Amino acid sequence: MKFRSLIKMGVVFAVGFVLHLLIKVGFINGYYDHILTKICMFIIAAVSLNLINGICGQFSIGHAGFMAVGAYTAAIFTKNPDLFIPAAIAGMPRFFIALAIGGSVAAFVGFLVGLPTLRLRGDYLAITTLGFGEIIRVLLLNWKFVGGASGYFGIKPYANFLSVYILAVITVVVLSNFIASSYGRACIAIREDEVAAETMGINTTKYKIIAFVLAAFFAGIAGGIYAHLMQAIMPRDFSFLVSIDILLMVVLGGLGSTSGSIVAAIFLTIVTESLRRFQSLRVIIYSLVLIFIMIFRPQGLLGNQEFSTPMLKEKIRLLFNRTKSGKGHTSTEGTE
Repeated sequence: MKFRSLIKMGVVFAVGFVLHLLIKVGFINGYYDHILTKICMFIIAAVSLNLINGICGQFSIGHAGFMAVGAYTAAIFTKNPDLFIPAAIAGMPRFFIALAIGGSVAAFVGFLVGLPTLRLRGDYLAITTLGFGEIIRVLLLNWKFVGGASGYFGIKPYANFLSVYILAVITVVVLSNFIASSYGRACIAIREDEVAAETMGINTTKYKIIAFVLAAFFAGIAGGIYAHLMQAIMPRDFSFLVSIDILLMVVLGGLGSTSGSIVAAIFLTIVTESLRRFQSLRVIIYSLVLIFIMIFRPQGLLGNQEFSTPMLKEKIRLLFNRTKSGKGHTSTEGTE
């Protein structure tokens, strides 16, 4: 199993390196380079939200708030390195230090928000997290140091495809290992039946806070990437519609499926860019997508399964058997 995992990781890094070379030689132009980087950023955001909504079974729609905290914190640190970054670590890549600090601040805010709110469930938790996201946005609107409603400009374009791709891979690996650990199994137990989990001695509040803080950390990193990709950020960039976009990726991919979140993040980012000229209709289109998902595929693209070679073989086998049985049925009817 370890050898197979190494092969998979080698393939993943080889794909990223090949895409990076194609960008460097100009085969992939700047526009598609930007799209690929955004895809990696949304993968980080979607996979982290899946930890809360899909694995832990909670309902959070305030992810944009954590992205805003990470974005503004990272941007402040890269614009003012002499004031904030100690001389001992000044030689390290400034971008990664800023992302780590932005993610840490977002995680701390996630702890402060999660400690009182994660005792709530269902719609109450969703309303609370939505309110948190709006509070962050309003605070940024009135914070003159970061430009208020005018926005925060002059951010260095440190985010490039290769670095963000590596960060996306690290995020997926870390969260996948967390889900496979005893902490992840406790979160899954809470998702399946919180009362039963409490009866078995699981401290549900503790594990929900751990998942919430970890997800907030990676959301902060995604926000920091966004700031250094766009080079300017405004409070409206982190409205509740961004949280809905990320939530749609998680639901479309399948609650509880990391692979599904990755596939949905890729698909919806491409669709969003394709429909950019119809920006006013985006909310309507997303609503229709959600309706179709709920009607025809309520469990999402992958359900709560992960994409793997055995799963692919099983799908092909079932499709082959269904086709074979259909032909046999037709031939029998013809004989009669």
